[in-house]
Amino acid sequence: MLLALIKTLRPRQWIKNLFVGLPLMFGHRLTDPDSLLVTAGAVALFCVISGCVYVLNDLVDVEKDRVHPKKRMRPIPSGQLPEAVARRFVVVVVPVCLGLGYWLQPWFAAALGAYFAQNLAYSFRLKQIAYVDVLSIATGFILRVLAGAFALEVPASLWLLACTGLMAMFMGFGKRAHELAAGEGATKQRQALAGYDLATLRVILYGLAVATVGVYTAYTLSGHVAQLFGSNRLVYTVGFAAVGVLRFIHLATTRHEAESPTEEMLKDPLFMLNFLA
Repeated sequence: MLLALIKTLRPRQWIKNLFVGLPLMFGHRLTDPDSLLVTAGAVALFCVISGCVYVLNDLVDVEKDRVHPKKRMRPIPSGQLPEAVARRFVVVVVPVCLGLGYWLQPWFAAALGAYFAQNLAYSFRLKQIAYVDVLSIATGFILRVLAGAFALEVPASLWLLACTGLMAMFMGFGKRAHELAAGEGATKQRQALAGYDLATLRVILYGLAVATVGVYTAYTLSGHVAQLFGSNRLVYTVGFAAVGVLRFIHLATTRHEAESPTEEMLKDPLFMLNFLA
């Protein structure tokens, strides 16, 4: 049962919570041991509470997941993890995470609580509304960055928040395009897909790709970066950003057999090598 619970917490998805650590890097705190420790704690709390969101999401979608060819094998739909155990886990762990978050930094706890509340709204209603569902996901990424900044008590750059929001929307709409391309049965697993059009999604996807790379390029050329880093050479990283965006588009539009393009990119050697570079 423990392994089933861990699987339901989706450890593979915890990489998204590294966004909590972005203020550590852009705030020039990478070499400060105390800041590293605070950020590690903040990331860990987001991993646990985001895991609780996945548990809750599986509880809400259990009947739909049971008719999905792949999702029916998840621990809760398959019966490996009893629904009662999953509910008790969420009820106990979420307050503990919020309490630890308040001990770490009160404003961090507020962002952590807002993230959980926003995901409750997503699980019960917002995920059923086309376009609003992806905007809700993007809000979650922005809250991660804000939480990391609050934990370190450093200001969150508007450039960083803009890039984060655009990239999250880009990946979210890419995932919806991937799901819609799966066939007519897709709307049975995700209600919001009925409000999407594949041609429109692809236009939005390419538009957001240009906007994401464009805003990041403007950021690297800004006076803010020159002052913060003492150099204008950050612009050299734009190529890596462009390759990552183009590779994600390829995965989202061609790997129809994959459950999710966001999971597929973590298994894609080219994407991961580019990410590490």
